[in-house]
Amino acid sequence: MKLRKVTAASAAVLALALSATACGGDSKDEGSGSGSGGGGKIKIGIKYDQPGLGLKEPDGSFSGFDVDVATYVAKQLGYKPDQIEFVETKSADRENALSRGDVKLIAATYSINDERKKKVDFAGPYLLAHQDLLVKKDSKISQATDLNGEKLCSVTGSTSAQNVKDDFAPKAQLKQNAGYSECIAALQSGAVDAVTTDDSILAGFAAQDKYKGQFKLAGLKLSNENYGIGVKKGDTATLNKVNAALEKMVSDGSWQKAVDKNFGPAGYKNEPAPKVGVIVK
Repeated sequence: MKLRKVTAASAAVLALALSATACGGDSKDEGSGSGSGGGGKIKIGIKYDQPGLGLKEPDGSFSGFDVDVATYVAKQLGYKPDQIEFVETKSADRENALSRGDVKLIAATYSINDERKKKVDFAGPYLLAHQDLLVKKDSKISQATDLNGEKLCSVTGSTSAQNVKDDFAPKAQLKQNAGYSECIAALQSGAVDAVTTDDSILAGFAAQDKYKGQFKLAGLKLSNENYGIGVKKGDTATLNKVNAALEKMVSDGSWQKAVDKNFGPAGYKNEPAPKVGVIVK
């Protein structure tokens, strides 16, 4: 009798273990996979070096408007903050990161344009920014045409500097760096005369304590930059969920709170919340 009891107990334990294994199969890390929350995680690509938008803090936490938008969207998809893994995604690698499945979403000052839409689906837009110039406070550069013969810095993979050369200053000397922090440091040291990208990004850098009072925005609207959340091409289900989340973020007031929190200290004058699916040319 004693032997039969042990055998029965062992069988029960084995059955329970098999059942737990089967039920736990969906609890996995979310890179490009589908599903919502549960016990899994979601990887979201952001920038690590853009104050006010996407910044990795010294303590390992993350801050910025893109981070707040991504966190809100992830919550609507069923993920808690501790289920989100923020992955650094450089401008030049955003399309590849999605196609490889390294990340599920990208919220990294990712401007929607026709060329990128061939490789990526975009939710949003969730912010309308404008290309501008950041120069030293005593700089005489006030127009894009003033950049002819001057050194202009931007980031590899970004379209901003090429836009200036093509449309305003063909004789500008283009310098490209891996990140905007390198461009800002080059501007501070005098290695370049101006940095160009979106006004939201430039305002974030100008507002940092170590740069306060040194730089100014030229105040130009050289282009309209419609920020979207990148989704793997063809993932319509995720795209629709993200769009619904963005609409809710605007309607419940969370969008404006995030704008005020991240851009208010820099005195940045943002455009009203764009409508999902409406691209401002």
